[in-house]
Amino acid sequence: MNHLQTLLPALYQSAVFLLTFYGLFVGASVALFWRYRARHDWPLHASPPDEWPTVTIQAPIYNERQVAERVIEAIAHLDYPTEKLRIQVLDDSTDSTSARVARLVARLRRERGLDIVHLHRRDRRGYKAGALAAGLQQDDSDYVAIFDADFAPEPGWLKQTVTALSAHPDLAFVQTRWGHLNRSQNFVTAAQALALDGHFVVEQQARSASGFMQNFNGSGGLWRRAAIDDAGGWQADTVTEDLDLAYRAQLRGWRGGYVNAIVAPAELPPVLTGFKRQQRRWAKGSIQTLRKLALPLLRSEKAWSKKLYALAHMGGYGFHLPLLLLLLLSLPLALIPDVHLPLPGIGMLSMGFSAAPFIMFSLAQWTLEGRDGLKRLWALPVLAVLFMGLSPAISLSVIEGLRYQGGIFDRTPKQGRGPRQAALPRHMSLRDFLPEALAFAYALLTLGVITVVGSWALAPLPLLFLIGTGLVLALELREYRSVQRLHRRRRRTSLIGVG
Repeated sequence: MNHLQTLLPALYQSAVFLLTFYGLFVGASVALFWRYRARHDWPLHASPPDEWPTVTIQAPIYNERQVAERVIEAIAHLDYPTEKLRIQVLDDSTDSTSARVARLVARLRRERGLDIVHLHRRDRRGYKAGALAAGLQQDDSDYVAIFDADFAPEPGWLKQTVTALSAHPDLAFVQTRWGHLNRSQNFVTAAQALALDGHFVVEQQARSASGFMQNFNGSGGLWRRAAIDDAGGWQADTVTEDLDLAYRAQLRGWRGGYVNAIVAPAELPPVLTGFKRQQRRWAKGSIQTLRKLALPLLRSEKAWSKKLYALAHMGGYGFHLPLLLLLLLSLPLALIPDVHLPLPGIGMLSMGFSAAPFIMFSLAQWTLEGRDGLKRLWALPVLAVLFMGLSPAISLSVIEGLRYQGGIFDRTPKQGRGPRQAALPRHMSLRDFLPEALAFAYALLTLGVITVVGSWALAPLPLLFLIGTGLVLALELREYRSVQRLHRRRRRTSLIGVG
């Protein structure tokens, strides 16, 4: 018992310190944003090129019939010289999406005279990275733009980004801000929009303006083809091929650029399971990229401040592990008599961990909309609760990223113009909810013990986990029932058809 009285508090304090480091990382982003505010949107400070370069736009698609035609139509209406533009629809679909896309591509080629091709692969080798690489094998354009199926770029987007990229020969890519087509659809989309605004408006703008390493976000950006080739091309050994390529290019001496003033509107996952799937993939892939590039980064000639920031950036999702550890330690600490925790100091550190993200999200909304933007902060508690609820599942993805390279690229279902059910996954299992269910039960047990023994100082974190995992479970179970109803309806329809 004496050993536990020493070991468990030490582990608890260590976890709090690790969370504090994450808060310091977010605080560093806020500080960089403010310090270099005069250089925000610096790639835009340029004149259009004398001659427009050749550009290929790639639209990777996989079983996304609800949104595939929308993104292709939007790309087809981009304002750019037709003779300089090529469009590749990279289609890995196995459903009716391919037939719809083929008809639309043929019509655009016939009616608009566009150089547009439909490249349909029979297998998903390499997933999105494999599709992008396969498309580049058939192309030699100067620049390459990428739009996922849930995007709807506006006509002026391409000329603006080409102007920014062509004026700066050392830029590998220009990333633009994601807009939100369905921010106000429900509280899940409102919370996601708040998180993404913080990432783009503050973090990406801070990195670009200060010269720190930044990520490409996979869509809504323009690449210089020479930089893609120089960095080794698209690779499928992580499930965040965008982060991987961006960092490899910057390790080769290229720079990344971000333009906040150019917006690429996109659809947010309107259901919890889609948001969860997306977050798990980003968590796993960023940790895989950290494993892959940490040593090359440390051996590079970049300043140590930039190295440490980049390591924290790639490992950012890792903060879910100490957060989960704090929950796991709360129960044994409550059971050990006379355990000593410097709770005032821990409380101050916890406040620091929480304050930095709050400042970042507030600053992002103020930058976008002034005082009106601050009205959107009602979604901040929702975002915090959702991330607490998803923390067990995200922690598992972080562990998977530490153990394995590559993996299945889980597509996020899209709703588009379809019903809400279109955004649900085709298959759901109760096993998918196991991390949240176990954390919910553990938090409930911990709070029960705390109530009995009176260790109220330990109660806040288990309570937050209980609320978070409870909300996530409630949403997931509701979506699970919807998926089961759809399956029963399909079975009845097929039986009627057979009869």
